[in-house]
Amino acid sequence: MPFGGAFTFLDTRFPLRLYFIAVFCWSMSLFLLECYNPQKVLRVTDEILRVLSASFLASLLFAGLVFFTYRDISRYQFIYFSLAATGLLLFYRLLLRILYKVHARGNRLDKRSVLVVGAGELGVRVANILIKQSRWGYELVGLLDDDPLKMGWQPDGLEGKKVLGEVDQLKEMVTEHRITDVFIALPTRADKKLKNVVASLQAQAIRIMIVPDYFSLALVHARTDVMEGLPVIHLRAPVIDGANRIIKRLFDITVSAILILMIWPVLLVIAILIRLDSPGLSIFKQHRVGENGEIFLMYKFRTMVEGAEDDQEELNEYDMNGNLIHKHPDDPRITRLGRFLRRTSLDELPQLFNVIKGDMSLVGPRPEMPWLVDKYETWQRKRFAVPQGITGWWQVNKREGGVMHLDTKEDLYYVYNYSFWLDIKILLMTFKALFRGY
Repeated sequence: MPFGGAFTFLDTRFPLRLYFIAVFCWSMSLFLLECYNPQKVLRVTDEILRVLSASFLASLLFAGLVFFTYRDISRYQFIYFSLAATGLLLFYRLLLRILYKVHARGNRLDKRSVLVVGAGELGVRVANILIKQSRWGYELVGLLDDDPLKMGWQPDGLEGKKVLGEVDQLKEMVTEHRITDVFIALPTRADKKLKNVVASLQAQAIRIMIVPDYFSLALVHARTDVMEGLPVIHLRAPVIDGANRIIKRLFDITVSAILILMIWPVLLVIAILIRLDSPGLSIFKQHRVGENGEIFLMYKFRTMVEGAEDDQEELNEYDMNGNLIHKHPDDPRITRLGRFLRRTSLDELPQLFNVIKGDMSLVGPRPEMPWLVDKYETWQRKRFAVPQGITGWWQVNKREGGVMHLDTKEDLYYVYNYSFWLDIKILLMTFKALFRGY
């Protein structure tokens, strides 16, 4: 009776407690993949992809819990329930989008006319953000700046939006364009001008927001706080904190422990082969820079002759642009077995113990050597705002012949776009690359 069983999901004997388990699975998955974060689901395509990914993760979790609780539930019941839950979730979210747009079009009070004071790098950045946030009612009118060369100028990415006049014309512009919100994005040197701007708006029934020009000093995420009425800006607020950090850490420990238990015979064999191939210890320890610049000892299988680090300076070269090149594919210090270990990335396996210790994560920017970090520019140090990893965004996207310390922007993509789902994606891409001989 295959078709009869296919519709048993409508049976009233379906356990009620199973629905509570399903709610937990879907809620947790939606949270992990940041489906509740408006910034991550601003576009409808982003929302659909995240909801589908969360539903897939929830289905896997739900299947595991059902297996240990209600094993008499048929596969048809599980499949139809998962599909129905995903369909209803997408329908509900899309319906909310439609209702919001209808409401916004019919109610002009939802629209907030915005003026940005300052057309420098900071002001243009604020303007671009406001355009992206137009879904929430922001409607950028234009910018103001005292630079005569910028009068009528339209910054890149701001189609139809231009510099309307000087900062001293702010009061008139607010009245003329019926401005409801003013974002002040002046450089720090314009402290006196900032005071005058704020004073001129005191009598206006508008919202005033100041975007301080201190965020360029931040590693990545800056956070504001108030201490007894005094505004405080945290320039080194952690990128991954709270529930996200707990989830990432639990995932790291669980997966690393399972992998170590599964592959310990392989680790032992590699260690023995290294000793047979060349004199020296099997495990190579090296100081690396971790999260927030902390130094730790990273473990690797030795792939070079003993004492190879003493010859590093002699092998360092510089390209035509003056960039340091410290790695060479034909490095004479690499052993025969070492070349194989490097090509297959097996030399990185001991770092699973670094993950267990908490020095590293499974996924993140690769930890760099301190002497190379000393040569970093300020913006490059932002890569240390998250835990350093065994594999990362640069590793799965690197160009042929790329050098990690020269391609820091790839790591910054991970830092600025971190999510648990991105970690899973990078791990899957890593396995795919390994199987292709990368």
